[in-house]
Parts: sequence; structure tokens; C-alpha cells
Amino acid sequence: MEGANGNGRVAAAAFFDLDKTLMAGSSGIFFARAAYETGMISRRRLARDVYENLRFRLRGSTDERADDVRKRVGKMIAGVRVRDLERLSPRVLSGVLPRLYPQMLERAYAHQDAGMPVYIMTAASQEMADLLARVLAFDGGLGSRSEVVDGRYTGRPAGPFNYREGKVLSMREVAAREGIDIEASYAYSDSESDLPMLRAVRHAIVVNPDRELRRIAAEEGWEVIELDRLGRRLKVLAAVGAAAAIGGLGGAAWERVGARIGPRA
Repeated sequence: MEGANGNGRVAAAAFFDLDKTLMAGSSGIFFARAAYETGMISRRRLARDVYENLRFRLRGSTDERADDVRKRVGKMIAGVRVRDLERLSPRVLSGVLPRLYPQMLERAYAHQDAGMPVYIMTAASQEMADLLARVLAFDGGLGSRSEVVDGRYTGRPAGPFNYREGKVLSMREVAAREGIDIEASYAYSDSESDLPMLRAVRHAIVVNPDRELRRIAAEEGWEVIELDRLGRRLKVLAAVGAAAAIGGLGGAAWERVGARIGPRA
């Protein structure tokens, strides 16, 4: 895996989707839980986010749900100080870091050791992408940017949603800035929604693919990595966990359920 051309400029990079690719499940649930614990959202809203996370874990994402999440997050952060969101970082990281796949980190670091810059690609916030990139020693993170005025979020976007074609736009921005050849690069994802990103590079690798992406990967001859083995037992426990959260059993009950349905990497 050569990362630089004869002139010493970067020739290729590796782009990693976050949810269900670098980590088991969705990072969004840990942001929602941190927001609930600090009084930013209600128990009802947390229950809905827990349910959405479980559905994502079992069935993957859809365009409609992704757009709905972005709108809800925009409403939630409108008027919130940037500093207050930054202070959620320790709580969010405490949930995300244990769910990272060691195998995927090894892949990322192998690309770096070959001279390639490595980036997190996520529809989550740019702040989340930046935070994880720093902690994981990646070269950067590309997420969805939100408008800030006078140190507070307005709730409006400050760029394209980093989803579907939006991820390719982000890739092109960093490629122009860093001298990256996208067509020589690598991309990793679990979702059919990331087909634009996967088709933009020479080396597409799918991780825990949803049904449609699995079919396309077989047709294209792409490498498939399986790490998230859910099974019938997890589906049953997921339903119990959602019912517990919606029924208001509280954080301790959800933690007990969550411990039992944790990643099977």
C-alpha cells in the first residue's frame, strides 16, 4: 500500500465510516445519553434515540431516518453554547471507545504506516469527527458542520450533510487541500448509503454490510469484513432493551441490558 508518489506528495488516503464500521452500533446514542444526563434532552427523547439506535444496529440506516436525525439534532443544539457541547466529550467517549473494533484500528494504522493519511467519515457532527480523530491519532475527521454565531449554535447547517454524495464532497475538499488522489484511495463502510464514497475510490471494502451493500459487494468483487455478529439472541434482547428504555426503567436498567447485547467483535 503506497501512500505517496515520487514527488513526496500524498497519492492515496484511507476513509473510514464510523458507525458499524469503525465501531459496533451508532455513536449517536452516546451523544443522546450524555445530552440527557446533562438535562439537554428529555427522557422521552432519549428513549426514541435508544430505539432508533437498536433499529440501526439491526437493519441499518435509511435516507429518511438520517434526515430526521439531522433535523432533530439541529433543533436540539439551537442556542446551545459550543463550550457546553464540548463538555459532553468525556461522556460520549466513554461509550464510544469500548465499542471500537480493534481489527479496524489495525487496518487504519497499517494504512498510516504505509504513508497514507487516514480520515473518519461520518454524518455525525464535525466536532465528533474531530474529537475521535484526535483521540485515535487519525489524520483528520470529516463530519457534518453546524453554523456557529457568537459562540452558540444556530441550529442551521454550515455545509452539506455528510451523507451519501455529501461524503464525496467532503473527500474532494480534503483531497484538494492535501493533494490526495481519491481514485487511488481506500474507503470502508457498512451501508448502501455510502455507495458514492465507495465508488469514488479504487479500493472499496465493506464492513458489516447491510443487505443491499452485501449484494453489490458480491457483484463488484469487493472485500467483505464481518465483525458484528448479532444473531437471534441479540435481536430479542434489543427488543427488551427498547421496551425498557421506553417504559422508563431508567439508566441502570438500560446499562444492564446494554452490557448483555454489547459488541461481539
